[in-house]
Amino acid sequence: MRLPESARSSIKWLLPGIGVKRWLLMLALSILMLGLGIGLLFRQFYLFSGIYRYLSLTFLPFWARGPLLILMGLGLIAVGLIGLNRALLSPFVRDGHQVVEALYRHRQSSQGPKVVAIGGGHGLATLLRGLKAYTSNITAIVTVADDGGSSGRLRRALGVLPPGDFRNCIAALADDEGLITQLFQYRFPSAGADSGLDGHSFGNLFITAMAEVTGSFERAILESSRVLAIRGEVLPSTLHNVTLMGDLREEATGTGIRRVAGESTITQAVGTIERVYLEPDDVPAYPRAVRAILEADLVVAGPGSLYTSVLPNLLVREIAQAVAASRALRVYVCNVATQRGETDGYTVGDHVAALERHVGPGLFPVVLANNNFAHADRLPQGVEHPRLEVPAGAPYALHTADLVDPVHPWRHDSAKLARALMRLLEGRR
Repeated sequence: MRLPESARSSIKWLLPGIGVKRWLLMLALSILMLGLGIGLLFRQFYLFSGIYRYLSLTFLPFWARGPLLILMGLGLIAVGLIGLNRALLSPFVRDGHQVVEALYRHRQSSQGPKVVAIGGGHGLATLLRGLKAYTSNITAIVTVADDGGSSGRLRRALGVLPPGDFRNCIAALADDEGLITQLFQYRFPSAGADSGLDGHSFGNLFITAMAEVTGSFERAILESSRVLAIRGEVLPSTLHNVTLMGDLREEATGTGIRRVAGESTITQAVGTIERVYLEPDDVPAYPRAVRAILEADLVVAGPGSLYTSVLPNLLVREIAQAVAASRALRVYVCNVATQRGETDGYTVGDHVAALERHVGPGLFPVVLANNNFAHADRLPQGVEHPRLEVPAGAPYALHTADLVDPVHPWRHDSAKLARALMRLLEGRR
C-alpha cells in the first residue's frame, strides 16, 4: 500500500543526515519519563486506581500489553509528526515542496566536497549549474576584466567592477531558478536612442545599486547571493580594477605584434593571440579566493573563453600560486568547441599549451575533454570540436567523456560535466 505524500514526507525526518533524530529521541525519552511519573502517581492514589488499570491495559493478557502500548505510541507519534509537518511548517512550504525535503537536500549537499571553479562567462555558469546537485561547498572565482556589453558600460560610467559574470554565477547557483532568478537575468530591450536602459541586465543594475548602498562590491555580491539563496559563494579574483591586454600577431604578414587593450577588443581584433596579460600586472588576489583554493578538494579551471575568461583569473599571481600550492585535484576543462577570434583550429593540446605559456606547466595535472563528436555537423560555421591531440610526454593526464550538450553542441552539458568531475574526484579518493 502506497503511503500518502504527507506521511512519506514526514518519514523523511528520520532519514540520516537531517540532524533531528537526536532531538526526537530526547523528546521520546522525556515523554516516557513523564508517562512513568504520571503512572506512578495514578497507582499511589486509590481515586485513580481504575484509570490506571485501564491505561496500563491490565485487563489484557500480560504478553499483549507491551506490544500494544508500543504500537499505540508509535501511531500517535506518526500522527503528531504529520500534524506538525502540516500545521507548524506549512508557512515555509513553497511550490509544493516540503520543508523536510529542502532540509534533507541542504544537509546532504553541505557534506559534499569543497569545489573551487575558476573562470567567467557562460562556461563557468554552466559548470556551477551542474555542480550544485552534488555539493553546496562551491566557490566560484570570477574574472573582473570584462569590459563589454552592459558590464562594460556600468564599469566605465560608475567605476564599479563588471557585474555581468557575477550575475550569471549567482543565477546558476540559485537554489530555485524560478521567477526571482529569471528577473535577475532579465535584459531590457532596446527602447530607442534616448533610453539609458538599452541592453542592461536587471541583475547588473541590482548589483551596482547594492554596491552603492552597502559601500563595497564584495558586500553587494554577498547580499545579492542571499536574495537568491545560492548554494555556495561567488568571489572576485581581485578587487582591483584591471585591464586585459593582448599581443596579437598580424595574420597577413605573419610578423609584427599589435597590442590591444580590453577583453572585448581582443576577441574582435584581427590577428592570432600570442599573449594576454593584466595591466597592472601585480594586483593582489582577493584573500577569501586564495583561502578557498587552499582548502578545496577540487579546483577546476574552465570551461569558458581561454584567453578572456579563464586566464585573467590565473594571471593574478597569488591565484596561480594558490592553485600550485593546493593539495586538491586540479582539473582544466577544455572547451567542447573552438572559439572564433581566440582558439581557431586549436586541439586539446593547443589549449593546454596556451595555458602553460602563461602560467607555467603542471598547474593542472588533469585535463578533461569531450569525446562525443556526433553533433559536429551542427556547429556554427568556423567552429569545430578540438581534436584529442596532445604531445608525447605531456605533463598532464588527459581524461575524456561525453560532455557535449546535444541541443547546443558548442556548449557543455551541465549534468554531464559535473558528473565527470565527480567521478574523477571519487577515483582520486
